[in-house]
This record gives sequence, C-alpha cells and structure tokens, in this order.
Amino acid sequence: MNDNRLQQELQRLYGSHGPAVAAPARAAVLELARPADWTALGALWRGVQSDLGLPAPAIAVNGRDGFQLWFALTEDGLAAEADALLQALVRAYLAELRPATRLLRWTSSSQASAPSLPPQRAAPGQWSAFVAPDLAPVFSEEPWLDTEPGPEAQAEVLCRLSCIPATQLRAALASLDHAIGRAPTPPSASTAPAAPRPHAAPAFPDCEPRRFLRRVMNDETVAMALRIEAAKALLLAPSQPEPGA
Repeated sequence: MNDNRLQQELQRLYGSHGPAVAAPARAAVLELARPADWTALGALWRGVQSDLGLPAPAIAVNGRDGFQLWFALTEDGLAAEADALLQALVRAYLAELRPATRLLRWTSSSQASAPSLPPQRAAPGQWSAFVAPDLAPVFSEEPWLDTEPGPEAQAEVLCRLSCIPATQLRAALASLDHAIGRAPTPPSASTAPAAPRPHAAPAFPDCEPRRFLRRVMNDETVAMALRIEAAKALLLAPSQPEPGA
C-alpha cells in the first residue's frame, strides 16, 4: 500500500514535505526517555487537553528509549512561542522529574539535532512510530515497533488530530505562566527579609516550595488538575520541624 495518505497527514499537521524531515517548521516535540515513562508524560498529554483546551499532540515511540509528543501548529513562525509552551508544560506537569536530562524538546529553531518524523528505523528491529493513546502504555518497556509500521495505520492515528492555532497557543502559554509564575522570587542578599509572621517556621530549604504549593492549591484561578497535584505534593513533602523542636 502506498503512503500517500500518510504524507498528506504529515503535511497537514506539520508542514512536512518529505518522509524524513527533522522537526519541520510547524512541529514542536517533547521527549521523555531513558527510561520511557508514559505515566508521567501521559499526565502532561491529558493536561494539555483537559486543563488548557489544546488539541492533543501526536504520541510517538522514538524507536530506542522513550516517548515523544508531537505538537502541530497551524502556521510557521511560532517556534519561539512553541518552545516557551513546552518549557511551561514541563514546569507545570513534570517539575519533579529527575534527572532533568531525561527530557528533551525541539522546535524548528532548535540548535540541537532534531528527531525525524516517525516512522523511522532507529536500529535493527526497532522502529519509531506514532501510536494511539490507548496503546501507549504497552510500549513503556520497549518503546519501539519490531517491524516497519504500515503507512495506512500511521495515517489513521494522525487523521484524528488537529493543529494548535496561534491564538490558542498564546492563551495556553498565558494561562500556564499565570499559574507557574506565582512562585515567590527567592530573596537576594540585598533584599530585606520579610516581616516575621506569628509562629512562623524557620526558613528551612523547603519553605519556599511549600509556600508555592499552598498558593497553587488555594488559587481558584488555577486549573483544578494543577491544584490537585499541588495538594498531593504537599501530602508527600516532609513536614517542617516546629520551632524549638
């Protein structure tokens, strides 16, 4: 079966004009690898839709050691804003991920070598491919296909997706910046200390992150999913010692 339909879908979503184009102009890619972790990346994938109202990015296995999310943009010239969106998404949904080097991101303006659009042969018996959301967890142990994926099946995965308009991208970025930007700025050496509060705990290293989490949890303008995650993080965080303990 010819791959005309697949090429049409890649063109529609990413502006790709060839089968092996790396990070075409209308693509933004976020990868989580070494090891692949769909539980973590899947939370971000769902949040993109439920919290921000954005179209779902395509899910791909990279053929080696990780998952990728391929975001499609409606027009060229949005690389800087798309990269800012990827950074904000990481801060909102994957801030606790360690080490941070497991995460990579690319846009058309990236200096680093960008991945090629799936499907590609990454190694003998290992192919990158777009996968359906309900199948993504299956590839957590081995994030590749053993044989070349059929172009018709790849096109079928992509045909359900749509591009992110520039206005929607900017609105999502503003929403994320509003939520994430509530973290208090760490005081510099020249900054006067804040007025003490009654029964305030000493300034332990985890004081600022806990305060930020409480602000997120109690802020009704923040997406509910982020507030829930902040509450969970507070429950898991070690308690601060009482004064004089």
